Amino acid sequence: MARYKPMVLKDAVKDAVERLPDDMLKEVFDFVSFLLSKEQMVENNDKESGLDPQKDPILRDYIGGVSHGSLAKDIDRELYGE
Repeated sequence: MARYKPMVLKDAVKDAVERLPDDMLKEVFDFVSFLLSKEQMVENNDKESGLDPQKDPILRDYIGGVSHGSLAKDIDRELYGE
């Protein structure tokens, strides 16, 4: 794909949108909204690269709430007998 300067590309997109029939504008808007929300999610993930139990109710309320022994302890005996 050819490289375009951002302002040239923005102008080309604006011109193309102007030529679209009105019934297709919602599709363009939906796609642009999707791209923007995807970008926002990437930015948020970059900011929150670590897990914070204070912000995440799963981490805060459930992890560590149940204690158990080793799940694999004596598994061979359970599966195959003595």
